Amino acid sequence: MLRKVILLISVILLASCSSKNMSDPDCKASYELAERVLGNQAKHFTFEKLEGVEGDVFELSSDGSDIIIKGTNANSMAVGLNHYLRYYCNVVYSWFHYDKMELPDRLPKVEAPVRHQARVKDRFFLNYCTYGYTMPWWKWEEWEHFIDWMAMNGVNMALAITGQESIWYQVWTEMGLTDEEVRAYFCGPAHLPWHRMINLDRWNGPLPKAWLDGQEALQKQIVARERELGIRPILPAFSGHVPAELTRIYPDAPIKELKPWEHFPEDCACSLLDPMSDLFAEIQKKFITKQTEIYGTDHIYGIDLFNEVTPPSWEPEYLGRVSRQVYESLKAADEEAVWLQMAWLFFYGKANWTPERIEAYLTSFPKENQILLDYHCENTEVWQQTDSFYGVPYIWNYLGNFGGNSHLTGSFRVIDERFENSLVNGGSNLCGIGCTLEAMDCNPYIFEYVLEKAWDLDLHRNVDAWVKAMADRRTGAVDENARQAWQHLLNTIYVDERPTGLRQQMLNFRPVFNDWAWTYNSQALDEDTENLRKALDLLLAAEGSGAAYSFDVTNIARQYLTNRFNIAFREYEVAVKEGKLDVMKEKADFMLKVLDDLDRIVGTQEYFLMGKWIADARSWGTTPEEEDFYEREARNIVTTWAGKAHQSLNDYARRSCNGLISSYYKPRWEKFFKDVADRMEGGKGFHIEQYEIYKDEITDFEMDWWQNKVGSFTAEPIGESKAVVQEIIVNY
Repeated sequence: MLRKVILLISVILLASCSSKNMSDPDCKASYELAERVLGNQAKHFTFEKLEGVEGDVFELSSDGSDIIIKGTNANSMAVGLNHYLRYYCNVVYSWFHYDKMELPDRLPKVEAPVRHQARVKDRFFLNYCTYGYTMPWWKWEEWEHFIDWMAMNGVNMALAITGQESIWYQVWTEMGLTDEEVRAYFCGPAHLPWHRMINLDRWNGPLPKAWLDGQEALQKQIVARERELGIRPILPAFSGHVPAELTRIYPDAPIKELKPWEHFPEDCACSLLDPMSDLFAEIQKKFITKQTEIYGTDHIYGIDLFNEVTPPSWEPEYLGRVSRQVYESLKAADEEAVWLQMAWLFFYGKANWTPERIEAYLTSFPKENQILLDYHCENTEVWQQTDSFYGVPYIWNYLGNFGGNSHLTGSFRVIDERFENSLVNGGSNLCGIGCTLEAMDCNPYIFEYVLEKAWDLDLHRNVDAWVKAMADRRTGAVDENARQAWQHLLNTIYVDERPTGLRQQMLNFRPVFNDWAWTYNSQALDEDTENLRKALDLLLAAEGSGAAYSFDVTNIARQYLTNRFNIAFREYEVAVKEGKLDVMKEKADFMLKVLDDLDRIVGTQEYFLMGKWIADARSWGTTPEEEDFYEREARNIVTTWAGKAHQSLNDYARRSCNGLISSYYKPRWEKFFKDVADRMEGGKGFHIEQYEIYKDEITDFEMDWWQNKVGSFTAEPIGESKAVVQEIIVNY
């Protein structure tokens, strides 16, 4: 009897799998994605393969209560699933893994079949820096959710650089370097992107061996899942960056020590092996062979030779020769190799990268074996300055965020206009669109808009209509107040002609006079602030619900208070110049109140918690010492970035996070206000000489904060966002 029951169950399960086309790898991957995203409601979805169709295409239809999603591959089916969730269920699948999605009890029917096709072949995502500013502490839970998000947004090429240090550890130790030499050569986890880009060695090292092993295991999971969902992982390759100690083994090798990057100490300078040497090709083959053994390959490799680094020679002949040599080393290791690199170097070093030099560098090896990322197109489209990169395939990218800074920025209309123009005038070698954000920030909808422009949807051609639909799903309902709020933001905040400096978090910078005129000394700031308040009031009046609505209320309130701080400081500085001590105190007290209220508001959202950032870092530790090591790294990157902070990167990764505001930014401002008041009351005035003394004292405080773990923070949100914002905002 038992055998009959088991047999019956097996038949039922087999039939169920068959109905979901589980025999096809793409359909199977898509259904498993649906199960992760939808839970039990995945049973109402069937995935089918579109055969004999060119390009990436998806179709939606209904069969009774079931939703049928057809696609040419797993990636297009994933986009089809997200399209259904957005435009039929009116919900947001967030890139934040802790945001829960609430589906309607009854899934809406697709009344008439729809079919959409990708307008470009490649859809790229990520930046080396994202791995330092957002992702250093991620484990599989975060990565699994994020890979699903990428697939559902049509990403089919993603930077995949986790776990490379484990490969390098094996290569270098096999070549004769010691365990201590290799691990000390690496930077701390949050600083690894700049090690990988040949900017920085040894800072906050050595890396624990447990980190190397854990990252290798994680990378295996990442690349396997990405491939299942039709995302090609862009793996690293050898750029010439070597441990300085390699000269002990190869004393005659042409290894040059570069100048220290961004004022770091001499012992943090990188060493570069001449690509013309035979040893370069040998190391390239060792690395790619071992990496392929462990992670597999999709034959696309990221190498950036001169990222914010001066080449040994600016002669066009040399630049062409070196790029050809690097490509030949790739080809020798992998016959199918394609070299992907950032065009950031041409933007960053535009004074030296002349058209002649760029052309020589790019055209010395086959065009079909390379891809360029036009990195910062909302600012400068390098394709326009280089005759469309002289025919080399390239991807148009929106950067949109630096360092994880949490201020509202970006322009839907600029993205629309520039990309559409690129499709028409950018040359037939334009092969894709993507996002090169330095951190996953507080403007997620803009990145979703960029990626949706890759498809032949009607909405992306009408920015106003797209934002209206976005307002509905982020509010969780069709609400006129919410629609008006987002329309107002579209027309006044998310615009191109307004400098983003108006909404910079001045409160997150080390206090100083005079340097902030570009931020606050304009009528535009007052108008900007009024527009934020109008949008916030409308959004608070909406009948909204869900994680996205809660986040937006917090996010806009955060920016509004930030602007109010900027205005108050403008008034404070005037009072100092006029010697009005009572006004100085009034404005200083107001700004400190803003900091307290802001800390409480952002504390309602998991994304804005310093406590979670630190807890996630400590979770990688296998010993108390390792936990402390990771916490110091987590604190360092978002504050001084480097060491004794008289350097340009101080506060670069500033962000308005609960706990960071109260324990770091506020004490700096309190010290500043006290020092200024003491000087003014003594009749001495606050002059530049005094500021230098103050700066030294503040620098000591900053170093102490990250080195000695000042402050304690919650890793859990406190309070309901809308209620907290409503309580606080009436006072402003």
